[in-house]
Amino acid sequence: MDFLPQNINDYSENHTSPESDLLAKLNRETHAKILQSRMLSGHLQGRVLAMFSHMMQAKSILEIGTYTGYSALCLAEGLVEGGKIITIDVNEELESFTKQFFDDSEYADKIDYRIGDAAEIIPTLDEVFDIVFIDADKMSYAKYYDLIFDKVRKGGYIISDNVLWSGKVANIEQGKKIDKDTQNLLNFNKMCHEDPRTENILMPLRDGLMISRKL
Repeated sequence: MDFLPQNINDYSENHTSPESDLLAKLNRETHAKILQSRMLSGHLQGRVLAMFSHMMQAKSILEIGTYTGYSALCLAEGLVEGGKIITIDVNEELESFTKQFFDDSEYADKIDYRIGDAAEIIPTLDEVFDIVFIDADKMSYAKYYDLIFDKVRKGGYIISDNVLWSGKVANIEQGKKIDKDTQNLLNFNKMCHEDPRTENILMPLRDGLMISRKL
């Protein structure tokens, strides 16, 4: 999932603002107690998400795919007074673990944590979002993108995670069968790149971030 040589990645992290104590604890406990801990955004990507939130002076953020809450806490850092992040996850088994860290954070009153199917919840939301972060089931990325597009303000950002899919999207061998997840992300990346309503950059950070700015 990490494409940079380890020494360059380490140097980058060492010259990036550190995690808070709470995020460091969440990072450790996720790796120690939770399956598929590689899904955690982690230090460098987390600081990037926090930076976007600060730059946007975000009032309203939507996250699709909470996992253990690391990225939600990072995005919450840049919320202005009275701002809110809605974060949705379908996995109720992680609810108590994740909520504990939300409750222990200084952003507890800014985080609206919902358990359920994002495709059902999103149409009920009336908010206009500054940032939407998509980091859920990859087969539904295009559906989520379509559902949230009109809810993103002009100049707002849609950030989609894991779009390099461990490098598989860039390592297609001619004549070799492509698995469904990789093909889905190939289609999604093409859709984002060709969407005339946005400008985009695919950032090769960790497992790839597709960053789309609504025009």
